[in-house]
Amino acid sequence: MSEIEPNSPSQGTPVSGLSESAPVGTPPIRTEKEAEGGMLRWILETVVMVIVAVLLAQGIKAVIVQPFVIPTGSMESTIMIGDRVLAEKISYHFRDPKPGDVIVFDDPTARHPQLIKRIIAVGGQEIDIRDDRVYIDGEAIDEPYVHGLPTTVGTERMPFTVPEGYVWVMGDNRPNSGDSRFIGAQPASAILGRAFSIYWPVSRIAGL
Repeated sequence: MSEIEPNSPSQGTPVSGLSESAPVGTPPIRTEKEAEGGMLRWILETVVMVIVAVLLAQGIKAVIVQPFVIPTGSMESTIMIGDRVLAEKISYHFRDPKPGDVIVFDDPTARHPQLIKRIIAVGGQEIDIRDDRVYIDGEAIDEPYVHGLPTTVGTERMPFTVPEGYVWVMGDNRPNSGDSRFIGAQPASAILGRAFSIYWPVSRIAGL
């Protein structure tokens, strides 16, 4: 009986073609054109994602919450110059502005893009200032946020009844605030949002 030759067909193993086959697990070779197409798709996807992110950010800013930088000291020491605050735009779709709310609104004098003040009175209420205190409908109100600073009269005549659809606003830093005592009651339609939190600097993070 003769010996079986190595790699003989009788062993059942193909003799030819092994050197031409790619090793197992070797990735397919991409042409230059395919590589360029993949890069183009990646660039397009990245651009689309950036556009979507910007649109989402703008949408949130327009209808949900918006950051503001405080330009003046009229709300000290509740809010300091340079503080960053967040103002939400949802609650006034379900309720009217009320005394005590801290709001951001368009500056009627155009000296600043926006102003931030505290609502003291709303439509239908009578405000009066005498003896360095604020009276609403004849009753002196408690204002711990002014820290004992006196409230003096401005150019608006007192007492004053706030028209419906308007709010009377004042800064917590009464001696240094250009508010409704000088610019009059402001239309509720000018309110851009209710400030609810200081978010920067970190050391001053707090609710409002």
